[in-house]
Amino acid sequence: MHSTLIVARMDLGSSAEVGKLFAEFDRTGMPHLMGTRRRQLFAYKGLYFHLQDFDTDNGGELIESAKTDPRFVRISQDLKPFIEAYDPATWRSPADAMATRFYEWTASA
Repeated sequence: MHSTLIVARMDLGSSAEVGKLFAEFDRTGMPHLMGTRRRQLFAYKGLYFHLQDFDTDNGGELIESAKTDPRFVRISQDLKPFIEAYDPATWRSPADAMATRFYEWTASA
């Protein structure tokens, strides 16, 4: 499984609306189109964390190819009032907000 973690800024009071937008989005075929297995959203002291798990390592490529889908465009627009780039000066795409994994551990079966 492959995971991505997007970090941005969000007012904690917006978490219910952001969750609702993703619940509606995840009821469409988009998660399957992007290869998304699981999505988790977290908030902490003005920060927003979007953890997305994929079946394969090409999740980023699948997201890139889905960016022109009207459903992807719509949720991106709908989230703008609530989610702000962590560093607006350097943000050009979600790839600019992805955390870099530097350690991983998995329990053995």
